[in-house]
Amino acid sequence: TGGIKALNGLTAGNSLRSQLEECFSIPDSPIWMDSSTGQQCKMLESALGGAQAVADLTGSRAYERFTGNQIAKMFQTKRQGYEDSERILLVSSFMASLLVGDYVPIDASDGSGMNLMDLRSKTWNRQAIDATAPGLEQKLGQIVPSHSVAGPIHSYYRDLCGFTRDCLVICSSGDNPNSLAGLRL
Repeated sequence: TGGIKALNGLTAGNSLRSQLEECFSIPDSPIWMDSSTGQQCKMLESALGGAQAVADLTGSRAYERFTGNQIAKMFQTKRQGYEDSERILLVSSFMASLLVGDYVPIDASDGSGMNLMDLRSKTWNRQAIDATAPGLEQKLGQIVPSHSVAGPIHSYYRDLCGFTRDCLVICSSGDNPNSLAGLRL
């Protein structure tokens, strides 16, 4: 509840850092270059029926840098941090959450790079979620289409930057999907 409360209560007279510094359950987040989750990838492949089964279900084999495997490692090695996490966001949904002042869902495009989403239904796959960590689906929230409106921009940014009340924030996505969109592919 600390995270959502802090996001909702942002005030333009204070820095984001000072208002959010107590909200994070771990001090550092893994990045896409982290390749330390080989064991978790093998565990996911075992739980889902092999490397090809993971690829058929999620669209990719189990990659060490993918969020699902990073979450599994967090659960296994820093359990208190995992348990203290009210919500798990990707960089894209975190940025949109900052702009809206509320938790913004993960978009399907970014969600597809986690080894957790059923590529066909665009929902979290129960087997993959269960193989990763308990209570994970609640911590991730729902998946939404990439073009979904997340909500109006928070008053923090209206006051600080002059945005109007009718400024809407769209659910954000990652660098790879947006690169493709920018190239009109």
